[in-house]
Amino acid sequence: MDSAENQKTSLHERWRGRHATTGRWRSRPRRSSPRPPTPSRGSGCSAWRGARRASKDLAEFVKGLNDYAVVMEKEEAEELFRRFDKDGSGTIDFNEFLLTLRPPMSRARREVIMQAFRKLDKTGDGVITIDDLRGVYNVKHHPKYQNGDWSEEQVFRKFLDNFDSPYDKDGLVTPEEFMNYYAGVSASIDTDVYFIIMMRTAWKL
Repeated sequence: MDSAENQKTSLHERWRGRHATTGRWRSRPRRSSPRPPTPSRGSGCSAWRGARRASKDLAEFVKGLNDYAVVMEKEEAEELFRRFDKDGSGTIDFNEFLLTLRPPMSRARREVIMQAFRKLDKTGDGVITIDDLRGVYNVKHHPKYQNGDWSEEQVFRKFLDNFDSPYDKDGLVTPEEFMNYYAGVSASIDTDVYFIIMMRTAWKL
């Protein structure tokens, strides 16, 4: 990986490190999950801290809501739980929680994300694969490749894992998965201008 790629990887690692969050409420943590927006007092997201504390199954989810004075009928709580439980497993993990709370992105943010996606998708087939990365990602300067811990294939796969769905690590990154990753980053950035500058700098758009 040349100096430009080093800067790109470093930027993403610093960004994830800066906005990473911790907590007991995690059944399947993902290291790259960005920090969700912190709701203000009295906002519609006032149950955020309670849900983060205790939300593995429906009973704990309801308890978390009640602990923070969010009172609703059983049917309403069940419907809300289903909205969070993206994979229908009967439990809510941290990534599902983030996906539901992330605010919608502006058109400008979505456009610059897709510009980055198209730059990576060298074959133009609508998915990013290891073959696409061979033309844009030089692994030779990656520390784990240099010391022999990882093969070139492993470096590529680890890079794709940043964007791949946490529920289906198939090595194929779709536009939706790429967009979901950056929706999390976007949630921590207040202005479109700063987000767009970050994306253009990281991907040399």
